[in-house]
Amino acid sequence: MPAVLKIATWNVNSIKVRLGHVLDYLRSATPDVLLLQETKVPEDQFPRLEIEALGYRAAAIGQRGYNGAAILSKLPMSDVARGLPGFEDEQARYIEATIADLRIASLYLPNGNPIDSDKFTYKLDWMRAFRNHVRSLLALDQAFVLGGDYNVAPEDIDVFDPATMAEDAVCRPEARALFREVIYLGVTEAFRTLHPDLTQAYSYYDYQAGAWEKGRGIRIDHLLLSPTVADRLVQVGIDRAQRGLKQPSDHVPVWCELEGV
Repeated sequence: MPAVLKIATWNVNSIKVRLGHVLDYLRSATPDVLLLQETKVPEDQFPRLEIEALGYRAAAIGQRGYNGAAILSKLPMSDVARGLPGFEDEQARYIEATIADLRIASLYLPNGNPIDSDKFTYKLDWMRAFRNHVRSLLALDQAFVLGGDYNVAPEDIDVFDPATMAEDAVCRPEARALFREVIYLGVTEAFRTLHPDLTQAYSYYDYQAGAWEKGRGIRIDHLLLSPTVADRLVQVGIDRAQRGLKQPSDHVPVWCELEGV
């Protein structure tokens, strides 16, 4: 394992459209592990050759046109598991693997809008199953990093305009409460641990109404760490500049650095 392990997460909103950006990011940011969401391709269409040419291994779960998640790693991967344990799901939203001494997951938690539909119920059910899985990992004393698009803005500080977003599923109290239940199990959310009061620290800017240009974003992409991994946290950041590229994703990468062992 390297002296410092860098893990990044990025909802790319179509790996086909954003492949060039992903390859450039692997070259420039050089994460040891990159977690991708909304890849929107079946597993057999995931662009392994291009990624492997840069020295990364790839494991993916996917479906045509929607959802999808992947783990890219410079280090060997083992025990790859696809699908959220304990939750029957036709949607491709979760993949997990062992890398070095860590269990690492890439997840795309359901958005849940509109809140008066089955989509919000599905989101909350998914979050309860995720909480139960986290509890199981902790009971096994498993060191982990669970990264991805959580579609939850944990606090009002994570939203450009809390009043405007109050009825959005990413800000609803039910979703925030379930996110807190995961944290209260003893899990650390990497970004706020090192930047507890930083404002305008957003990971998502909508394509509509000039959100990027106006700085109207939300922070919904997170890296959750088990206790022993949290002790190794040395740095965390958001690569905001990715949103300014031509034909960008509406999300930007979030990353953390961990001391190796």
